[in-house]
Amino acid sequence: MVPLETTSFAVDGDDPAALFARWNQLVNTLSLWLKSGPPPGAAIRPLAELTVHSPVRPERVFQSGANYRTHVIDLIVAQKIGQHDGEDPATLRARAAEAMDVRAAVGTPYVFLGLSSAITGPYDNVVLPDHGEQHDWELELGVVIGRPTHRVRRDQALDHVAGYTIVNDVTTRDLVFRPDIPGIGTDWLASKNAPTFSPTGPYLVPAAFVDPASLRVHLRLNGEVMQDGPTSDMIFDVARLIEHTSAITELHPGDLLMTGSPAGNGAHHGRFLQPGDVIEGAITGLGIQRNRCVAERESATGIDRRPDSFRFNR
Repeated sequence: MVPLETTSFAVDGDDPAALFARWNQLVNTLSLWLKSGPPPGAAIRPLAELTVHSPVRPERVFQSGANYRTHVIDLIVAQKIGQHDGEDPATLRARAAEAMDVRAAVGTPYVFLGLSSAITGPYDNVVLPDHGEQHDWELELGVVIGRPTHRVRRDQALDHVAGYTIVNDVTTRDLVFRPDIPGIGTDWLASKNAPTFSPTGPYLVPAAFVDPASLRVHLRLNGEVMQDGPTSDMIFDVARLIEHTSAITELHPGDLLMTGSPAGNGAHHGRFLQPGDVIEGAITGLGIQRNRCVAERESATGIDRRPDSFRFNR
């Protein structure tokens, strides 16, 4: 048997619709290869010899905010304590947990648009722009749509998923809110869409091989664990996110839906990204990405896209 992580087969062209029109055929071929190995004479190259880019270049990127229960509870408690609320932390957490239960039962997801131009490869440098200082990490499960999806019910939503990947939704915190127009809300364009701010990949793993509700999201900064949470902690699961988003707009093959990030981002730790930092992100069964942070004024040459030796241990 040839291990999945050491082999690949090429797909000609870069048209998402053409690719996903053949998706079931490709997945069946991959399943056969996993059972018995590639056919005799197949041209096999070690993955380490390949240049690895993002596995997707979506037409549109949909991003989900405030979608992990523990993360949102932490934010609520920190905000209340910062406002000198007076209640003890245990009581605050209990009230916040009740609010999350209500939100999950009767609320709706918070989804907004991002730019595909922010996507970079899983081993590329992350360029920290000079404007803004609080550059933060948010490792997320990425969902790639496989066929036209409009007003799909939750119980059928996962049938529309082609596969899953890893995305790090890098965010400049001090650009999220505009001091000149404080009442208008969040500025996601400025804070989340700088070039290289969405390292993606290394793999697009077919949905047939992934249970999106039983994965672990794990991020290290310079070797230190910062995020380590289960996807079961999502307030709105993948099916509910697809149901909600497809009720607003038709999803197209190749669209990327980001599902939110668990607790443990830089704002929580009081530590933001600096030039020279190395971010290592993994999600169970989806591979590992490794990105070095560089200042915008530094040269971005010498990018190494080979898989790193970092290993994810649950």
